[in-house]
Amino acid sequence: MSNAMSLAKELQAMKAVDVIRNERVKEQFINVYNSIWKEGGENAYEREAIYFNQQLRDKAGIRECSGTSMFYSFIDLAVKGLTLAPGSQALCYLIPRSVKVGVDQSGRDVWEKCCNLVVSGYGELVLRVRAGQIRHADNPVIVYEGDKFEFGEEDGRKIVNYMSAFPRRSSRIIACFLKITRADGTVDYSVMTENDWLRLKGYSDKQNTYYDSKKGQYVTKSNELYGKDGGQIDTGFLMAKCVKHAFKTYPKLQIGRGTALESDIVDNPGTSGDFDPYAGVDNAQTQQPQPQPESFAPEPDMSGGVTIDPAAQGSNDDTF
Repeated sequence: MSNAMSLAKELQAMKAVDVIRNERVKEQFINVYNSIWKEGGENAYEREAIYFNQQLRDKAGIRECSGTSMFYSFIDLAVKGLTLAPGSQALCYLIPRSVKVGVDQSGRDVWEKCCNLVVSGYGELVLRVRAGQIRHADNPVIVYEGDKFEFGEEDGRKIVNYMSAFPRRSSRIIACFLKITRADGTVDYSVMTENDWLRLKGYSDKQNTYYDSKKGQYVTKSNELYGKDGGQIDTGFLMAKCVKHAFKTYPKLQIGRGTALESDIVDNPGTSGDFDPYAGVDNAQTQQPQPQPESFAPEPDMSGGVTIDPAAQGSNDDTF
């Protein structure tokens, strides 16, 4: 039996809590990290193993995930050089997702809980700078009613004119914008208005609606951050959304088998030559969830592909 097949079988039988401290997984993480980033693999492993296990302790759903999906997510940290360090501008985090992997002999759906490494909008900024797509992105700016604000296009260039009212005339938020400096030095802007986040709230409510068999009715677990501050969207939450949705028209980023972007830019992992960060443990041995694309339009019909069970995901709102 090849080393890859041996590791694949070992992972399939392994509990989620045992994956990260497995010696073969440790060795693979360090080798991948050093191959890509030239040095620092051992330190990176010890640091990310601590953060990974912290999320394992804090999120019961992750402890139920398959060993192979845990392996993919952990190795993807090494591939992308990201960190699970927590904070208000965390680069990435882990979520469990229930994925339909087949049908049993009685015709019932078979589900498996898989771990996904989700790259936040702030993590996406890091990846896009590394990919040479942008030089810099300013912090998002919240626009309040009474501020001078206009945006549009002039001579083929996006423009934003903004001047904050001082003292502030109203606490009502009307927009949020992000200034991006592209690789060639030109400036781009991403703008979200109230209609945009209200539309996202509608999709979020739909995604987090499930049938409660005990109550005999559908239940919606709304994300309170959409209406936390006096009935309006939380400012930090809005800034994160503005970053997250800023790159819809930019080239897709390459991500790994166990990774999804919050902005749901889907692509296959890109490697050079015969380099394989997963040591031959591939999708033929276990099925992985595929991130669902997101936009301001209604979600596409995914019934022919991977199915996500909203009830199994609880009230998670990271997609929106």
